Amino acid sequence: MIDRFLRYSMEHGRKIAVMLQDEKGIRRVNITVTRTDENTVYFITARGKKEKPLSRRCILSAAYARGDDGDSLKNENVQNTQNQKI
Repeated sequence: MIDRFLRYSMEHGRKIAVMLQDEKGIRRVNITVTRTDENTVYFITARGKKEKPLSRRCILSAAYARGDDGDSLKNENVQNTQNQKI
């Protein structure tokens, strides 16, 4: 199930919420996945725009970020509308 959320974030450029365990302990982070390989997920956060690696073993769970219901078609329509206003 985690892979499904990682793929959703990567394919649609949307934030997801992940629970992860690393040297800082267990924490919840909103990330946008930029790419993946077999053992590593590369992501950016809202705070830092620099891509960071994360071992897949560190990810405990994943879910839609607050305000995102996972309807990618609706999200694309909203994004297209916003782009037309610019």
